[in-house]
Amino acid sequence: MQLLKVSKEMNEYKQIKKLYKKAFPIEERAPFWLLMRKTRESITDFWSLHDNGKWVGIAYVVKGERLAYLFYLAIKEEERNKGYGEKVLAALKDYYEGCRLFLALEALDKTADNYEQRVKRHLFYEKCGLTQLPYKIKEASVIYDIMGVGGDVEPEEYNLLMKNYLGKFYSKIIDMRIIEDK
Repeated sequence: MQLLKVSKEMNEYKQIKKLYKKAFPIEERAPFWLLMRKTRESITDFWSLHDNGKWVGIAYVVKGERLAYLFYLAIKEEERNKGYGEKVLAALKDYYEGCRLFLALEALDKTADNYEQRVKRHLFYEKCGLTQLPYKIKEASVIYDIMGVGGDVEPEEYNLLMKNYLGKFYSKIIDMRIIEDK
């Protein structure tokens, strides 16, 4: 699995943007222009995922001193269920070796319309070596479970990571923090 930095000059740039918009609900998406702008800073990596020259998806990681937050991961629809998710996670674990790699995913809410899909997603990440972490993440109005590898992520660490990522202005208007898992 090859991780290539996303740039506007890439042949698949329009496909990357389209996949991002299709894969994530609007309430979970940051503006694409903001994601691209943040790639100019050392705190993010926006990856175009390739397998033997074939484009298969995207991953967006927010980085801290010893943290790597897999903010977005999406595999092209026609490439799903072919093992790419596992390959990508293995490549990311290798790339961010020495960091605690974690992600947020929809909480296991039995009343959710897509509860079965949520369970499958949790099981997939467990199969890839991630474990449930003892907190939840609140991003804007959405509350997520946290899974990761390499150890727990403490609230202060996450809060600092997101404050650094968002900057002074956005961190005051966008509520992103770790909360107790009740």
